[in-house]
Amino acid sequence: MKDMNGLDGGMVAVDQDVIELLDVSLRGNVLVPGSADYDAARTIWNGMVDRKPGLVIQALGTSDVQKAVNFARRNGLLMAVKSGGHQIAGHAVADDALLLDLSRMRSVHVDPGTKRARVEPGALLGDLDRETQSHNLTVPLGINSTTGVAGLTLGGGFGWTTRKFGMTIDNLLSAEVVTAKGEIVTASKNENPDLFWALRGGGGNFGVVTSFEFMLHALGPQVLSGLVVHPIADAPGLLREFATIADNAPEELTVWTVMRKAPPLPFLPEEWHGREVLIFAACYAGPLSDGEAAMADLRALGTPIVDVISPHDFVDWQSAFDPLLTPGARNYWKSHDFRELPGPAIDTLLAAIDSLPDPACEVFIAHVGGKMARVGNTETAYPERRAHFIMNVHTRWEDPGKDAVCIGWARDLFSSMEPYSTGSVYVNFMPADEVDRVSGVYGENMKRLVQVKSKYDPENFFRLNHNIQPG
Repeated sequence: MKDMNGLDGGMVAVDQDVIELLDVSLRGNVLVPGSADYDAARTIWNGMVDRKPGLVIQALGTSDVQKAVNFARRNGLLMAVKSGGHQIAGHAVADDALLLDLSRMRSVHVDPGTKRARVEPGALLGDLDRETQSHNLTVPLGINSTTGVAGLTLGGGFGWTTRKFGMTIDNLLSAEVVTAKGEIVTASKNENPDLFWALRGGGGNFGVVTSFEFMLHALGPQVLSGLVVHPIADAPGLLREFATIADNAPEELTVWTVMRKAPPLPFLPEEWHGREVLIFAACYAGPLSDGEAAMADLRALGTPIVDVISPHDFVDWQSAFDPLLTPGARNYWKSHDFRELPGPAIDTLLAAIDSLPDPACEVFIAHVGGKMARVGNTETAYPERRAHFIMNVHTRWEDPGKDAVCIGWARDLFSSMEPYSTGSVYVNFMPADEVDRVSGVYGENMKRLVQVKSKYDPENFFRLNHNIQPG
């Protein structure tokens, strides 16, 4: 007999015989505390999350997912769903709950003739990049190769090629979904279009996606990309000039700004290691020669410490920041969207950089817009298309004793930047303590999301997420 958290808030006793019958019915495995792979299955990217599920189902296919959903529903069990396990809020695992682990479902199939890719939910960005780039194709993704495709997509998805090709969800053609009733359905523009609309930005509220179909674009194998690093003392003027460059940049060009203490990168002079710097990270999603011209104004700014922009294999550029985003560190993030970066906002940002609470903490401003902005705010569940910049207060540290100071620093900067924001936010950057922010995140789309939730999950079975409650 095993006691587990139930959907009604109490504990549910599950017979061992029932668990054993479930195990033999699966292609995958059932794990319990003490099983050889249990700790690996429950561990996620954010080191602040250390939870112990009562039972883990490691699925190998859609039938396993369907059986897991039916088992949880019939037994009244609280269920968490883990794909890549990279979400900052840590909703992918819960104490004494049933954990549906999709991380072994990592298949990626590319059809270069139709420029389509079929991707399972456990695949990571690096898996998809490697397979698509073998055909010089891409789908717009994020910037860390260990991020899960599923979580990234369901929250929206943006990165180096979003301005040229749109968000990840703008390139989603269909999805296979297991609903709360255990039904296997297809969501697309022609089948269950309301569900398809909600999946594109509404997170994991509506079912378990077991397969994604993406449209692909020609790119690579190389792109012009890299970093330009400046002293933070020059940042006030540089950021104002950058804002103008960003406003006028071609859609192929994306430039993100990063403010942090310089890591010990081999191309940086040693005397700059550990000192505050402003970094321009740039990528041109087009011909290399065109990229040289497009980046000329950016590279002419100020007197950089180093300029290491050059041709790179796109698949390598997509993983360039992995060493700074390794799993296991403690993370707490706060985020805002902005339509512009006025002078007072820049001053506020730079004042915070003077008091970074840990060398691994940083603030980055993602440059978006372009094709992303040409999609209407109500065409997908993702609510804010007009934002030109997305800020992530990326607070990261190792010592649990620094939790209070690091979290406090992030919250203070978030509050001080709020007057310049749109009020919306990229849901994948939201921490777990922003429960009251969910309804505001989706703005005018929230009413429709509640309607879709009420149709496909009226009992709020899928509740371990940035939750949209049924009406």
